[in-house]
Amino acid sequence: MKFGSISSAIIGFLMTLLLHPSFAAAGPAADQLKQTVDAVLGILNDPALKGDAKTRRQKLREIIYSRFDFAEMAKRSLGAQWQKRSPAEQKEFVQVFTDLLEGAYLDNLESYSGEKVRFLKDRQEQDHAEVSTKIVNKKGEEFVVGYRLHAVNGDWKVMDVIIEDISLVNNYRSQFNRVLARSSYADLIETMRQKKVSAPGAKS
Repeated sequence: MKFGSISSAIIGFLMTLLLHPSFAAAGPAADQLKQTVDAVLGILNDPALKGDAKTRRQKLREIIYSRFDFAEMAKRSLGAQWQKRSPAEQKEFVQVFTDLLEGAYLDNLESYSGEKVRFLKDRQEQDHAEVSTKIVNKKGEEFVVGYRLHAVNGDWKVMDVIIEDISLVNNYRSQFNRVLARSSYADLIETMRQKKVSAPGAKS
């Protein structure tokens, strides 16, 4: 299934975090994910913030950044190239990667239109967990979206999102590797800055 065919069901914050769960999740990772969902929806539905887009965006950004481990996602997306970069380059890459994701998904936050998500199951092994969800849009179409999380100082942080068996991290890594195979690391950074890398599942 192409990403474009499911984007209408997963618009907004990194595909699914705007979507309202149909029942409470059981495990700690899924429960914390649900808490983030509720916090995001609370901001979107707050009438006091309807006319203050700047404040609302900042509040949403704070919630999003507290649940997603963008540094880990960036590291995994760059793959073997990560170890070849200096600490300064690694820091820069994380920032550019985070900006790429924010530009792709955060701009669609207000496009939420009542899609629903059900928590199907969650599995935890020590400091790693997977949470599986199913999204249902207004047309009744269903899409499976999973989250891979790891424990960081007592919190569960998302480090990958799986859409219909396709990993966001792996998808980006493939694109980054294609750029690096024909060009330089500096060119990759510029390509990312210019948003010339496809964002999986993002609304176009």
